[in-house]
Amino acid sequence: MKVQPLSPVMGAEVTDIDLSTMPDDATFAAIHQALLDHLVLVFRNQRLTPAEHVAFSERFGELMVHVKAEYLLPDQPEVLVLSNKKHPDGRPMGFEDAGRYWHSDMSYVEEPPLGSLLHAIEIPPEKGDTLYCNMYLAYEELPDATKQRLVGLQAAHSYLASFEGKTKSGYARDTLTEEQKAQLAEVTHPVVRTHPETGRKALYVNPGFTVRLVGLPEDEGAALLDELLVHASRPEFQFRHVWQPHDLVFWDNRCTMHHATTYDTQYTRHMHRTTVKGDRPYAA
Repeated sequence: MKVQPLSPVMGAEVTDIDLSTMPDDATFAAIHQALLDHLVLVFRNQRLTPAEHVAFSERFGELMVHVKAEYLLPDQPEVLVLSNKKHPDGRPMGFEDAGRYWHSDMSYVEEPPLGSLLHAIEIPPEKGDTLYCNMYLAYEELPDATKQRLVGLQAAHSYLASFEGKTKSGYARDTLTEEQKAQLAEVTHPVVRTHPETGRKALYVNPGFTVRLVGLPEDEGAALLDELLVHASRPEFQFRHVWQPHDLVFWDNRCTMHHATTYDTQYTRHMHRTTVKGDRPYAA
């Protein structure tokens, strides 16, 4: 196995490994360390079945099941489908335009993911890249005065508020059942979280699901949140992944945001995602 950095900011390409055969303990440890070092790992040419995808993902911990049950593989519910394909009756097979905004996966749950593993089954011949943002750097490059303002500060995260806002703007076309809504209560997390393995601090707000800062006057909180979000998505903190067929990309959700970009929908984009459960964010 070889690990080659892809940019000075984050990201590394992993080659000469076949994940359909379970890595031994030493190789797994090296992969784990590479994730901590590079935040985003790109495994090339991985022709994985859903079961193999799940088996490798489970080496990192318990897998989460997404609330949108209609987009899960029936025989492998740990796999969420991101796709513009349709079933014979016209129903979408998966999220067609998921994640086309900066977000951190499922920050709206009590114990957000450790990370996600996205497998490219079919991709367009161009565009449809994914942008990643290094939230360690986003925190470290804040002015000292801003860092002081963030000490002890909490933010509210909500899938429902975000979903309803996108629906009103015409972005989202899906609906949620009452049962799904019942699973999506608002949660709060530290604005600055400490990574449980590296001990480094990372900014932990995102435009996708962070709805407000807790305990501040509305205007002041909204202004500070906007300031943080604009700062976090600065180009110098970003890495762009250009997809190749059969890439498996694994990102550390505890210290990154990501953003799917648009593509020509005359082409097929069909992907499978697993998500590894993490722990409750804390601030040291």
